[in-house]
Amino acid sequence: MKKYLDESLSAEERAEALTDEMTTEEQASQLRYDAPAIERLGIPAYNWWNEGIHGLARSGVATMFPQAIGLAAMFDDELTKRTAEITSEEARAKYNAYTVEGDRDIYKGLTLWAPNINIFRDPRWGRGHETFGEDPYLTAQNGKAVVRGLQGDGKVMKAAACAKHFAVHSGPEALRHSFDAKADAKDMEETYLPAFEALVKEAKVESVMGAYNRVNGEPACASDYLMEKLKEWEFDGYFVSDCWAIRDFHEHHMVTANAVESAAMALKAGCDVNCGCTYQNLLAALDKGLITKEQIRTACVHLMRTRIRLGMFDKHTDFDDIPYSKVACAEHKAVSLECAEKSLVLLKNNGILPLDDKKYKTIAVIGPNADSRTALEGNYNGLSDRYTTFLNGIQDRFEGRVIFAEGCHLYKKSISGLAQAGDRYAEAVAAAKNADLVIMCVGLDATIEGEEGDTGNEFSSGDKNGLTLPPPQKILVEKIMSVGKPVVTVVCAGSAINTESQPDALIHAFYPGAEGGKALAEVLFGDVSPSGKLPVTFYEDTDKLPEFTDYSMKGRTYRYTTDNILFPFGYGLTYGGVKVNAVEYKDGKAVVSVENSGRATEDVIELYLKDYCEQAVPNVSLCGFKRVKLGEGEKATVEIAIPEKAFTAVDNNGVRKVFGSKFTLLAGTHQPDALSEKLTGAKCVSTEINK
Repeated sequence: MKKYLDESLSAEERAEALTDEMTTEEQASQLRYDAPAIERLGIPAYNWWNEGIHGLARSGVATMFPQAIGLAAMFDDELTKRTAEITSEEARAKYNAYTVEGDRDIYKGLTLWAPNINIFRDPRWGRGHETFGEDPYLTAQNGKAVVRGLQGDGKVMKAAACAKHFAVHSGPEALRHSFDAKADAKDMEETYLPAFEALVKEAKVESVMGAYNRVNGEPACASDYLMEKLKEWEFDGYFVSDCWAIRDFHEHHMVTANAVESAAMALKAGCDVNCGCTYQNLLAALDKGLITKEQIRTACVHLMRTRIRLGMFDKHTDFDDIPYSKVACAEHKAVSLECAEKSLVLLKNNGILPLDDKKYKTIAVIGPNADSRTALEGNYNGLSDRYTTFLNGIQDRFEGRVIFAEGCHLYKKSISGLAQAGDRYAEAVAAAKNADLVIMCVGLDATIEGEEGDTGNEFSSGDKNGLTLPPPQKILVEKIMSVGKPVVTVVCAGSAINTESQPDALIHAFYPGAEGGKALAEVLFGDVSPSGKLPVTFYEDTDKLPEFTDYSMKGRTYRYTTDNILFPFGYGLTYGGVKVNAVEYKDGKAVVSVENSGRATEDVIELYLKDYCEQAVPNVSLCGFKRVKLGEGEKATVEIAIPEKAFTAVDNNGVRKVFGSKFTLLAGTHQPDALSEKLTGAKCVSTEINK
C-alpha cells in the first residue's frame, strides 16, 4: 500500500507522502483551482471552486435559503448552522452523483468558498448582502456556525469551509482591483480581523481566501502582515486567492512587473492555490530563481492535506452513501421556510398587521418585486425547483380576490418595448383603486446590487449610489400612496432602503430564498409573528456618511455613530409583547428575566456591553443574543454566556486587553439607544459589572 493511502496515518503524513510521489511539474499543476488529473498516481482532476453561502450554488437545483444577510437577521446561529449542514449534505449528494458520471467540473467539488465574513461597514457596498452584517461578534458567531455546519466534527470533513475575503474588504466594487484599503491598527483589531481570528482559532476553518484590494499597501493575497496573522492564529488549512486577484498584482496594483513575478510573490507569501491562471507561470518563476521547489512542495502538501481530510483518497467514507434524493428534499425546504420566517424584519406597523382575512375582499399586490424570483435569490445562489414569489404566497393564503400589477420596471423607465416612460403606472393605480388594501413590493435585486461583473452594472459596478428606490419605483410609490388605500410595503434589498413614504406597515425582506413568498404571507396574515432584527444600521441617506473609500470606522455602524439613523441595528418588531424585566451577571453569564404580555411570538434577547475606558468604542457592543419563544402571558429566565473577550478594548497600537474596570451590561429586545426605545416603546434593563 502506498503511504498516502494508509488511513491510519495523519492527514499531514499522507499529504507529504502523496506530494513526494509527484514531480515538481506535477506539484505545480495542482496549485491551480482547476487541478488536472495525475493518472499514474490515481489522482483525479479536481476543481477547487465551489460556492455555498446560502445553499449549494451554481450547479443546478439545491435548497435555497435566505441570502446571508437574511440569515444574520434571524439572530439564530444554531439555525444558521443547520443551513450549513444541509448545504454540505447536498454538496456531498451531488459530488457522489457527479463522480459516478466522471463530471469534475467547476462548482461540483467539496471545497465551498463560504462564508463571506467581511464587515458590512458601508450600505453602498453591493456585495454586503453576502455577509452577516456590520457587527464583528454577530459575524463571528454566524461564521463559526457555518464552518461547523459545513465541515462537521468527524475525522473526515463533510465539506471544507472558507473564510473570505481576508481582509479589510467592503467596496467600492468599481475600484477593488486597484484599491488600497487603509485601516489603522485599532480598526484592524477592533473590527476587521476578529471574525477571521474566531473562524481560524475556534472553528478551525479549512480555508482562507484573500481579497482583491491591497491592505495598507500590500496585496491582500500576498500580504506579509495578513499571512503573519494566520501563523499567529495557527491556521493549518489552505490559502486561496480571490479569482484572478493575483493578476491584479501586475495589471492594477503595479507591485510586480509581470505574471511571472506575481505568481512568485503570491506563492512565497503563502498563497497555496490560485483561483485564476497566473500560477501557470510557476515553472517559469522557478526557472528564474524567483521561487524554490520546496515552496511549490509546501503549497501542494497543504492542498493534498485538505483533499485527504475530505476523504478523497480513502476507500470509503460515511458521506459516500448520501443519496441524490437528499437534494432539495421536503425536510430541507422546511428549514428554508423557517429561516425565511425568522429573517423578515417588521420595521413599522400602525396596527394594520396582522391582516384580518375577513376585513378585506380584494388585495392589490403591486410592484416589480411582487412576482420576481430574482428578488428571492440574492447572488451566489443555486436554483430552486419551486419558487413561491410574494404574489404566489399571498394568492395561496388569501381566499379573496388578488389583483396583480407590476407597476414599473426595477430601474428602467418602461417595461414594454416601444412604450412611453411609465407605461404600467396606470394599471397599478387602477389595481389600487379597485382593492381594499395594497401590498407594495419594491426594492432591488442582485441584477443591480451585487458583485462587480455579476450585476448588470447599471449604476456603480454593483454598488448603490444612494439609499432611495430607483427613480421609476419612487414614482410608483408616490402614485400608489396618493390613492389613499391602506398600504403595506415590502422591500427586498441587501441593506438600507429609504422608501421616503409612510405606509401603514413596512417589512424588510432582504432576499428571503425560494420560500420567501410563503413566509411573507404567513407573517402578513398572522400565522407567524415576525421576529427578525436588523444586522446592519439603516441610515437615512449617504450624504452624511464618510466617503465610501474611507475605511476608518469613525461615523460608521452602531458602535461608532449616533446620527443619520433611519432604523437602528438590532431593531425589529413582533406581534407579541416581549419585554426584558431584569438582568444579572453571574459566573460569566447573563441571567435574563423575560415575559410576553402579547400574543405568542419568538423574539430575540440582545445583550450589549458599555465599556467606560478611553480605549473602548464610543457606544455599546453586542456581546450576546438568544432567541426565545413565548406564549401569551408566558415568563422565562434565560441564561446567555458572555465571552471574556467582550470586556476587552483595543488601544491605538492595536493591543487588545481588559483596560476598563467598570462596565454596564444592558439587555433588551433591541439596542439600548434612544431611537430604538422610541420605536419600540420599551427600554433596556441593565446591571453594573466591576472587573
